[in-house]
Amino acid sequence: MTMLLPWLELAACALAIAFAGPVLTRYGDVIARLTGLSRSWVGLVLLATATSLPELFTGISAVTVANAPNIAVGDALGACVFNLLILVVLDALTRDEPIYRKIDQGHILTAGFGIILIGFVGAFILLSRETPGLHLFQVSAFTPVIIVLYIVAIRAAFVYERRTPRMPVDDGPAVEISLREAILRYALAAAVVVVAGTLLPFVGIEIADAMGWQRSFVGTLLIAAVTTLPEFVVAVSALRLGATDMAVANLLGSNLFDVLILAIDDLADLDGPLLSTVSPVHAITAFAAVIMSGIFVVALLFRPTSRFFGFVGWVGLSLLMVYVLSSYTIFLSGE
Repeated sequence: MTMLLPWLELAACALAIAFAGPVLTRYGDVIARLTGLSRSWVGLVLLATATSLPELFTGISAVTVANAPNIAVGDALGACVFNLLILVVLDALTRDEPIYRKIDQGHILTAGFGIILIGFVGAFILLSRETPGLHLFQVSAFTPVIIVLYIVAIRAAFVYERRTPRMPVDDGPAVEISLREAILRYALAAAVVVVAGTLLPFVGIEIADAMGWQRSFVGTLLIAAVTTLPEFVVAVSALRLGATDMAVANLLGSNLFDVLILAIDDLADLDGPLLSTVSPVHAITAFAAVIMSGIFVVALLFRPTSRFFGFVGWVGLSLLMVYVLSSYTIFLSGE
């Protein structure tokens, strides 16, 4: 029973997050329609921020209360990999043609900034092991750089949206609630995500101790999988709404925010600097996310037409292969 209890707690958190996901999508779409914003912008900023709240509160809890920095870093970087893996599912669910032929090529901008941010973190994880003096008090030198790069990325996406006029979102049934009520319901769903996300690092530590697993592995795979549930549910829900660009923007925007979370975690970690105290195996996760982002960019430019067995193409197989190989390496090498 002692071994079973952490898994039950994990299931409860997962159910709470899965329940809140469709609500976030529904009212995010309502907000887009009421404000005239594009679905891509809503997905990139509004939905991405809300669905990344589990990673944010998991990371803060891990470094402040649970004293588990490996879970914090593993969760944030593992979530980046999982977000890109969700693209495989979205492509499989898009039965008429590959999803990369349906979405706006403007996503390359967000993916490119994701490559820069995630690659920078991976390099700094390795560099901080060799040059431990790259910090001021307990804050890593990478933290202000990450914050600036994130602001630049969001600003660039905003400018791109303004340069690319789009029709306002007005399809679907008439909206019968006010903008204030939509924002309130959106915030309530986000609160459910916050509570569940705050509990996750403690559940992860219990599972790691009960199963004898390495905390780097638990943070990167197990906790990251659960905290990515909002992105998964929101992306699938948006796809069913016909808002394919909002689904993809949510995933790519979440990756940007997940890297920003590492900077926030570093500020909250009084025993830091954060990246100097974690296992170097997390660099494998970061570079796997960079490679997967590169595959996405190639797919969006090439626009493949063929798929094996009618639902998976070379893009999906490549993304899946990178994920499996990186996960296996982390399992063997984690600390």
